[in-house]
Amino acid sequence: MSTHDTAAVDGRETAWLHDPIAVPDAQVEASARKRQSQLTKPPGSLGRLEALAQRLAGLQRRVLPRVDRVQISVFAADHGIADEGVSAFPQAVTAQMIANFAHGGAAISVMAQTLGATLEVIDLGTVVAGPPLPGVRHERIAAGTANFARAPAMTDAQLAQALHRGRAAALRAADAGVELFIGGDMGIANTSSATALACVLLGCAAATLAGPGTGLDAAGVMRKAAVIDAALARHALAPDAPLDALRSVGGFEIAALAASYVACAQRGIAVLVDGFIASAAALAATRLAPGCDAWLFYAHRSAEPGHRVLLEALQAEPLLDLGMRLGEGSGAAVAVPLLRSACALHAQMATFAEAGVADRA
Repeated sequence: MSTHDTAAVDGRETAWLHDPIAVPDAQVEASARKRQSQLTKPPGSLGRLEALAQRLAGLQRRVLPRVDRVQISVFAADHGIADEGVSAFPQAVTAQMIANFAHGGAAISVMAQTLGATLEVIDLGTVVAGPPLPGVRHERIAAGTANFARAPAMTDAQLAQALHRGRAAALRAADAGVELFIGGDMGIANTSSATALACVLLGCAAATLAGPGTGLDAAGVMRKAAVIDAALARHALAPDAPLDALRSVGGFEIAALAASYVACAQRGIAVLVDGFIASAAALAATRLAPGCDAWLFYAHRSAEPGHRVLLEALQAEPLLDLGMRLGEGSGAAVAVPLLRSACALHAQMATFAEAGVADRA
């Protein structure tokens, strides 16, 4: 985190961001690489699956890694920037989708059940407050963020709360012995907040990153970019001040996602990053805590056009490219079987010696 970050958040509230990042075990990774070289296949014939298993081995400090225990934490919140007409859907949808998650009807609900993953939904603040629901943690900060076209999205205290909520989700994962963490997002107009945040951190204009989100037409995307550019000119944010950027143009769920990634890296938990929103949060996380990128895997390339720019900035090669752009952590959930396959092949294939198969001359 830059010393130039001017967000006036109480240092005691964010001091944990400076806690050390867990260091992958290079010796274990080397041992996993040696095992790969002894398996009954030509070297490299399983492509990236080999590297995934080796990297997971180093992160988990065991030659035979596993990703059986998965936690999916979906952070939900509304955004004041929706007042500027940047979304095709009304904000009431956010609370309605929280209920859909709880009742098992959303894509991420189906995927969590399919994977045997733990799913929790954290309501950080919707415009329409919903009733208590099973599987939903009601941790409201406010009824959505402020409209960042006119004022900072959050107060200092609200940013600190959002960061704390994200960290708490990672700590729950650590306490449960989770082997893989997925952060999901839900919030009408959150592609606008994610775009604005990424524009600040990358120093680029909104037209570079703005996309249709929930389904804007070309004119709507142009308007969205213009609203964001005007807001960025108003706030005059510095690229090396990620806390200030989160406070001024971010969302409660985006800040929580970024914090969850940092806290997972501190606790030694691998993270599978979802699409555009999650990657904007990952970019903020890597700026807040350099070194946490070692713990981040990128699940897929979103159809949201700005995601390619984000992935390039993160030097990330996603596992899948399926044209998805739903959010919720759904793209990451779909990629979990790839990681499980990598681990299974690495652990269960016979070596040349075990199978009695001749190795290369």
